[in-house]
Amino acid sequence: MSTPRTRPRTLALCALPVLALLGVAGFAPLPFTLAQPGTTANVLGDDHGTPVISIEGGTPTRPTKGELRMTTIVATGPEADVGIRDVVDSWFRTDRAVLPRDSVYPTGGSEKEIEKHNLDDMVKSQDAAVDAALNYLGRKPGSVDVTLHLADVGGPSAGLFFALGIVDKLDGDGSGGDLTGGRTIAGTGTIDADGEVGAVGGVSLKTQAARRDGATVFLVPKAECGEAKSELPEGLRLIPVTTLKGAVNSLRALDHGGKVPSC
Repeated sequence: MSTPRTRPRTLALCALPVLALLGVAGFAPLPFTLAQPGTTANVLGDDHGTPVISIEGGTPTRPTKGELRMTTIVATGPEADVGIRDVVDSWFRTDRAVLPRDSVYPTGGSEKEIEKHNLDDMVKSQDAAVDAALNYLGRKPGSVDVTLHLADVGGPSAGLFFALGIVDKLDGDGSGGDLTGGRTIAGTGTIDADGEVGAVGGVSLKTQAARRDGATVFLVPKAECGEAKSELPEGLRLIPVTTLKGAVNSLRALDHGGKVPSC
């Protein structure tokens, strides 16, 4: 049976390996990536003087008002050394996040290979966004010549907003108005050719980037509502989406006083 004298000694001895581990961790790199709010880009506007969405081939487009801003995060590189001090500091900040490295970057590749992988994902996402938008509008794939341009951005998370931008340029809200209603709408989400919206990660950081750049509405994949609400900036309204059709319907309802879903 332990006595009051022996207990403190036992606790102290047990603590020694923990302290030693923390001491080593203070100098050793950890398998984490640090992320923060990144840039946003209006897909209805220009990127370095080039329209983000160009539609040619004799298809008329409409002038648009408002903005559709895709959002990003900025993360430390796949080969960056992240120490325990960096991790602890980020845990206590709302504008930083600590993510497992393999949840941000594919394992087993060099930095150049990972960059190529992310750019390939962006190209696939753009192709899917074009198909999703044309399918939604009842047009055959290839009936419209669409070019998407957005430099220095990788990954598939802009898919939903590319599709929304194409819909707005071709059809607006379907009744002569803008899909945005003149607002600055931001958000994120992958998309497939059938218009299904998928989760992306880093949503709580993307909401901060959106509000910083003037957005008042944020479209979020429904599965990520909880994360988006956890650090939601004041003045930013969340609208959950699962499909391109649902996103368009929600924006129409927002502009015309209809029922809009919420997280």
